[in-house]
Amino acid sequence: MKILILGAGKMGSFFADVLSFDHEVAVLDTDPQKLRFIYNTLRMTKPEEVRDFAPELVINAATLKYTVEAFHSVLPYLPQTCILSDIASVKTGLEEFYRERTRPYVSTHPMFGPTFASLSDLSTQSAIIISESSHLGKVFFRDLYRRLKLNVFEYTFREHDETIAYSLSIPFASTLVFASVMKHQDAPGTTFKKHMNIAQGLLSEDDFLLTEILFNPYTPDQLVKIREKLKELLAIIEVRDSEAMKVFLTQVRKNIE
Repeated sequence: MKILILGAGKMGSFFADVLSFDHEVAVLDTDPQKLRFIYNTLRMTKPEEVRDFAPELVINAATLKYTVEAFHSVLPYLPQTCILSDIASVKTGLEEFYRERTRPYVSTHPMFGPTFASLSDLSTQSAIIISESSHLGKVFFRDLYRRLKLNVFEYTFREHDETIAYSLSIPFASTLVFASVMKHQDAPGTTFKKHMNIAQGLLSEDDFLLTEILFNPYTPDQLVKIREKLKELLAIIEVRDSEAMKVFLTQVRKNIE
């Protein structure tokens, strides 16, 4: 299959590396510096170059802020039968974009990233395939993700956003609150250092990505739950209620079993 990858960032490079030995792959990025270490692929810097390549599948790995813009830049040069795909962690605007097109599409979310996951062993990681996607697109990505030993799930666009609000917005918000009250520790404990490493990794991500994940319409309900539990915990601590603390900890342990 002839596959075009939009964006030579970390995930774009990862997909190019994974796919280039079994498919004919081209990578398009307007910044030639980002293409320096992309091997075994055709490298492009101008959308017009896509016409001669005539891809059968486009994987949009552009920065989240520019996902739709990247699609628009190449649409005039794609065959009508070319499958459009994205790997965005936030699907805001993408469902509407696909519905306005006549081309087949497949939307997926590999729920790992170079910041925290080991790309050499993804067996503990997951990927979501959007159920409204075209059949052939779903078959391609289901096969790819299973070969990468990812745990594959199929959700609707709405179910995906609800899941992300829970699985990303909660830890993101909790980490940001932790980091916001941070001060230097000369002798940090083990737990403190682990939390610090997570905070540093999270804050190394693109601001737009963090913002869009937190602006998910399902995020506020999750943050309200955090606020309620913090209020409950604070009340227990203020009156030093050992029995209430025991009940609280027992419930928390059940949640993570």
